[in-house]
Amino acid sequence: MSTPNSPRPGTPRPAAPAGQRPAAPRQAPSSAQRPAAAGQRPPASGQQRPAGTGQQRPAGSGQRPQQLVRPAPKAKVRKARLLISKVDPWSVLKMAFLLSVALGIVTVVASVVLWTVLDLTGIFDRVNDLLREVAGTESAFDLKELASLGQIASFATIIAVVNVVLLTALSMLSAVLYNISSTLVGGIGVTLTDD
Repeated sequence: MSTPNSPRPGTPRPAAPAGQRPAAPRQAPSSAQRPAAAGQRPPASGQQRPAGTGQQRPAGSGQRPQQLVRPAPKAKVRKARLLISKVDPWSVLKMAFLLSVALGIVTVVASVVLWTVLDLTGIFDRVNDLLREVAGTESAFDLKELASLGQIASFATIIAVVNVVLLTALSMLSAVLYNISSTLVGGIGVTLTDD
């Protein structure tokens, strides 16, 4: 579409009056003369950049200037609040039985080791001497015969077996009671974080 002042294509231009030069045709401003608008890309590598804007590439090097690497922002710690609303009694029974058996073995071994240490340090002989002095010289009391290693080991084994039965039964009973009470109050709240 042509404006009223613009000549139509194919029509000759009017001659300029004498003594005046014909007006030079308008040229579009080059990209180097135009101010760079915000958000526009910088000129291509073949065009010149205005002075004072950024780093100049060294001549003959095809490498790009090094860019600074920003560290990734630290992620926020996520938290999740959960409720323990039900405990499986069978899993509690198995875990309690296993732990009580381990505790029973520790009890038997600890009692045997303790008796051996007392015997090696001579505590039994000192206790016997003290009881003889208190009761008189005619006393034939011997602590080693009363509490021998076999008696101590058998007594510790009986205690360990009783503990296995009691702890297993009590833990299963506590799991059932927890399930009943959690239906009333909702259970125990636990907050989990990924930190």
